[in-house]
Amino acid sequence: MDPEGLRAQVADSWHLSAASGVDAGQVDVPITLDESSLQDRRQAHPLARVFPLLDDVLGQAARDTDALMAVSDAEGQLLWVCGSPSTLRRAESIGFVEGSNWDERLAGTNAPGLALRLDQPAQIRRSEHFRQSVKQWSCVATPIHDPTSSALLGVLDITGNDDIAIPQTMAMVRAAARMAEAELARDLALRVEPPAPTHSGFHLVLETLGRNDALLAIDDGRGHRHDLRLSPRHSEIVLLLAAAPRGLSGDELAILVYENDATSSTLRAELNRLRHLLGDELLASRPYRLAATVSGDWLGLEAHLAAGDVRHALRAYRGPLLPRSTAPGVVRLREQLHSAVRAGVLRSGETDLLSSWTRSGWGSDDYEAWLAQRAATSADSPMRVLVETQIARLDRELG
Repeated sequence: MDPEGLRAQVADSWHLSAASGVDAGQVDVPITLDESSLQDRRQAHPLARVFPLLDDVLGQAARDTDALMAVSDAEGQLLWVCGSPSTLRRAESIGFVEGSNWDERLAGTNAPGLALRLDQPAQIRRSEHFRQSVKQWSCVATPIHDPTSSALLGVLDITGNDDIAIPQTMAMVRAAARMAEAELARDLALRVEPPAPTHSGFHLVLETLGRNDALLAIDDGRGHRHDLRLSPRHSEIVLLLAAAPRGLSGDELAILVYENDATSSTLRAELNRLRHLLGDELLASRPYRLAATVSGDWLGLEAHLAAGDVRHALRAYRGPLLPRSTAPGVVRLREQLHSAVRAGVLRSGETDLLSSWTRSGWGSDDYEAWLAQRAATSADSPMRVLVETQIARLDRELG
């Protein structure tokens, strides 16, 4: 396929594959779990509890249509691969076997790897694969999440011929994944004693990265959950309160929210509207605070950075925090987080991480990052010309 004709997300995956050193002529992929480690990983993995359900719902359909059903963990390692004996033998020729790793940085562009990195459903047709040996296959994949924490558990995939790459297959795979998540939630409810209530018993999950209007999920601790899309101003207020669990006085909150002086009545009006939206039990006052436990995408990212896990931090970084906000407190949080991710990527010296950064909307003009990528890219790499071209562009633009 002509690279110019690739879909944007596929072209991006090809760049990542090349930057990671994947050889397009490579026949198979690394085996990262030997038999013993594979069995241990399966037994310990949460998806082991729902694999029989997935095999019954989707595995048999795959066998009947000369396709494969595969389930990976969050690192891209295939824990289960199901299919007819003849189809499994064909898949062995490209290394699509249990224990192999189909992360794009190891296997090149493929649907399980793409779904894993983007954390969303993905479809790859034959010619869209990066490696030549995989171009006889098409695949459709979707992530499976922990129903409680929303953490990525792994990916459910169907791989086969061109008949696989149709909307009906995607719908079937997504439905099976949602069924697995529902079964995990039911299983958890049966296994786990209700936790002792904290605060009001509510738990909030806030998504702000790369979003101008935050998404807020509210769980009342009794099995009821609903989602809200907050206005830009309410997004700022909830984020700032989430970042200050001990609370903020009205004056402190006003300084963090408004660029210019604002009357106390302006802030009170916004807080009254927010309290009406959330409920009296969630927005406390004196000081203003969220009466709930709070988790958020930026907090998870900070945890990865604190643990020195730049790779997972970059994967979680979907963009700057509330990028259009000019609230002083949000700007400070956004710049601190962005700088921390950037510094981690630059220190890593890893070509695939640097490529992901410079390919992003927020890193495409990062001159220092392009220089670091050039230093990390071998002279004979197919990425070298692209890197040199971008550095030359920035040299012209920056004078």
